[in-house]
Amino acid sequence: MKMGPKYKPPFLFHFPALSKESPFQLLPKPVTFRKSLLLEDLCRCQPPLTSRMDLDVVNMFVIAGGTLAIPILAFVASFLLWPSALIRIYYWYWRRTLGMQVRYAHHEDYQFCYSFRGRPGHKPSILMLHGFSAHKDMWLSVVKFLPKNLHLVCVDMPGHEGTTRSSLDDLSIDGQVKRVHQFVECLKLNKKPFHLIGTSMGGHVAGVYAAYYPSDICSLCLVCPAGLQYSTDNQFVQRLKELQDSAAIQKIPLIPSTPEEMSEMLQLCSYVRFKVPQQILQGLVDVRIPHNSFYRRLFLEIVSEKSRYSLHQNMDKIKVPTQIIWGKQDQVLDVSGADILAKSIANCQVELLENCGHSVVMERPRKTAKLIVDFLASVHNTDNNKKLN
Repeated sequence: MKMGPKYKPPFLFHFPALSKESPFQLLPKPVTFRKSLLLEDLCRCQPPLTSRMDLDVVNMFVIAGGTLAIPILAFVASFLLWPSALIRIYYWYWRRTLGMQVRYAHHEDYQFCYSFRGRPGHKPSILMLHGFSAHKDMWLSVVKFLPKNLHLVCVDMPGHEGTTRSSLDDLSIDGQVKRVHQFVECLKLNKKPFHLIGTSMGGHVAGVYAAYYPSDICSLCLVCPAGLQYSTDNQFVQRLKELQDSAAIQKIPLIPSTPEEMSEMLQLCSYVRFKVPQQILQGLVDVRIPHNSFYRRLFLEIVSEKSRYSLHQNMDKIKVPTQIIWGKQDQVLDVSGADILAKSIANCQVELLENCGHSVVMERPRKTAKLIVDFLASVHNTDNNKKLN
């Protein structure tokens, strides 16, 4: 009987024919797989390893680029469209970096806004008063170079930034001195005599404060203060008098309303010529414009007969050790004011800065901080020596 063709199973493996030579050969040989077919199938399903790695790298760069692009685009948009917002963010970041915290204090229905760093200790606390139309953050450039173990307090002057602005408030120098005294009592800064610093209008207020409340402070620093009577007027004061005579009060150089006027004010106040981008100038103007009517009212108050020479009239009453810092190229308040103060204040030390204008705090922050620290150290050491003797 003839058999048909030998049957082969349709599997991917096969069993070879058995042999009678050995009983062990009754067992099948190891299974043989069609590896080539399996690998081909896998290759069709997945891309090569190098291709997958390249794709992962590309995806990583896309994600990283997108993550970085968002803040960069936000910065550019803020710079071009909302420069005033960018300026506020800048001050917020700077305060945070330097460890300055913002707080509020209240005297009856009046609110004071201030920033501080550190706590009262064996060294005197330092209270800083800013100038006309500025705010507490103007001191940040100096705070950067002051030791972190000092207790620093920077307050917004009456009507400025976060401090209450009222149409009924007395904005004369005497009125501002009383408000600052209320703030001092709210924080109990005068629990121990503190060091008082003021610049320009803030220097005017600080000097009169030292005369009115001598027991509150242990030492005083006046940075190109206003409030002095000169034998001759400089160009800036002459220009102000001309504006007053012509009733052109809208054109006060210290109250800009356009980027061009802002640039002129910066040139007036500083000896160093900063090249400020147009967008930043616009942002600075945008921040100030809503407050310009208040600034005009304040300016007219502090240059009135009641307030104009308040420091001059009270400087002989200042008894605490006093430091005077002034820029030699000050175009707003003449540097000869330093000599006027030195002749009337018994314990007075004068520091004149070369190549520096009215904005001493902004132009020479490191030098200003060093002078303040050295002055405090000398006064503190002198006091200790007196106690030992």
